[in-house]
Amino acid sequence: MNKLTGLDLVALILVIVGGLNWLLVGIFSFDLVAAIFGAMSVVARIVYILVGLSAIYTLVNLGKFGRK
Repeated sequence: MNKLTGLDLVALILVIVGGLNWLLVGIFSFDLVAAIFGAMSVVARIVYILVGLSAIYTLVNLGKFGRK
């Protein structure tokens, strides 16, 4: 049985956070990351980059998450 590593868990959390942020943008035109860290601040850009990299990581490792 494959267990999730720490990196897997962090990547999944970041993908979920990114998805929820896009939900807020789509429904309410409210960008939570920009509201917390400032619109396109260095920290906000880092968060966006980490979410994107996490999505790629999760996509590449998708089979691993579904195996028992």
